[in-house]
Amino acid sequence: MVGFSDLALAMIVVTALWFVSTGLVATLNHRHRQSFARSLIIAGGCGIGGLALLVFSSTTDAVWAVYTSFLAGLLIWSWHEISFLTGAVAGSHREPCPENATGWERFSLATMALIHHEVALAMTAGLLLSLAWFTENSTGALTFALLLIFRLSSKFNIYRGVPNMSDELLPSHLDYLKSYFGPRRLRPMLIVTILAILGLAAYFGFTAFTASATSDIVQATLLGGLCLLAALEHFFFIIPFRDSALWQWALEARDKQRYDYK
Repeated sequence: MVGFSDLALAMIVVTALWFVSTGLVATLNHRHRQSFARSLIIAGGCGIGGLALLVFSSTTDAVWAVYTSFLAGLLIWSWHEISFLTGAVAGSHREPCPENATGWERFSLATMALIHHEVALAMTAGLLLSLAWFTENSTGALTFALLLIFRLSSKFNIYRGVPNMSDELLPSHLDYLKSYFGPRRLRPMLIVTILAILGLAAYFGFTAFTASATSDIVQATLLGGLCLLAALEHFFFIIPFRDSALWQWALEARDKQRYDYK
């Protein structure tokens, strides 16, 4: 029988970690450039710590190990996020898109603006999934893989164009990326993407309600919750809501840091 307390706790954990981790990453990457070296050191610590936790929790599928592995996947992901948002790992092309660029030229330039980061993410996902194949606990690897899929779908939809784009969380030194954003209009691809993510969430929800082991229930709920949050982020591309308002505390910390450097 499904323990609803297990479901509730897992949903609270995934929501809290998503909210806090996004805000902390935004705070670190919107500080003065002189602090970026320290941010990268912190990011490296997150990556190493996440990998250590992933290995530590990989030999058992106990409930505590599922939560630990999920946190590990988020820590490793945060490492990549900070390295990208500081500009340390982005792409070989760091100039705005030419106004007359269209079609394949525009797509190629947009790809080169992100290619190093995308390759690093793909290599990390491949490594984690390969390790998970031989272990009892795949939560961290699946977490990272899902985040990669959701990030790619977000980038592609933004490139094609979305009705509402909140870009306050993008650091000023990456402003050139905004030139690759598509026109503000609703495209069928965005609707299809949201439905696909909700379908994946439904799959994990079905798995959680039909699983017999508590650890399987927790894992499916964590991954399903991640899917629901990703669907929400994609839905923000449609409605006239500034999702950056959710992390106003991080933006205020950014402004305070800039003021302190003056």
